Amino acid sequence: MSISKYKILSQAKDYFSKSDFQNALKNFAIVLQNYPNSKEAYNGVILSEMAMSGEGGAEALFDYYEVLKAEDEEQADMIMSDILQNMDGTLDRLSSMFAEPLRNRLEFEDGILYQDFKVLLDSGEGFKETFENIMFSTKVIITQKDDFIDFLDKLIENDFAEMALSYLENALSIYPGDRLLKKLFVKLAKGKRIEN
Repeated sequence: MSISKYKILSQAKDYFSKSDFQNALKNFAIVLQNYPNSKEAYNGVILSEMAMSGEGGAEALFDYYEVLKAEDEEQADMIMSDILQNMDGTLDRLSSMFAEPLRNRLEFEDGILYQDFKVLLDSGEGFKETFENIMFSTKVIITQKDDFIDFLDKLIENDFAEMALSYLENALSIYPGDRLLKKLFVKLAKGKRIEN
């Protein structure tokens, strides 16, 4: 007996949006068993498992995925697959980013503080040129969440979409309810829409 792929995917997404991750997982898995090449079902299984294991960013990623799919389903599947494959190990690094005292971190990292980076920006050259000049030789060290949001916004505005996406997906895993981060995700999605 064949199943209605779209009906069960729709049910799975409904369950997910109601935070019933177990039933969402079950339905995504049913689709995946019957349609092994369904990237949407595969991504749904991973996002459901993440949500069930308490991974805070799973819901934000799911919302982002839905925004992308409304524009270009095939592209959305590829972007989400990339995000999910690259999430490994980066969450711990980001969560400690705001927790560690700056002095300890400066002992291990050679870089420029974001405040100093902004001074360079104010001296005339644009973000893109300044960032490209330093990104291969040093790190930008961010110690404030507001600076982090500002930095992500500038990355998006200056066509560093992949880099911004990488930072955003990790940040949303740590701050899943952050409205500013979600707005940046939407802004990034709209930017991708314009390019395609």
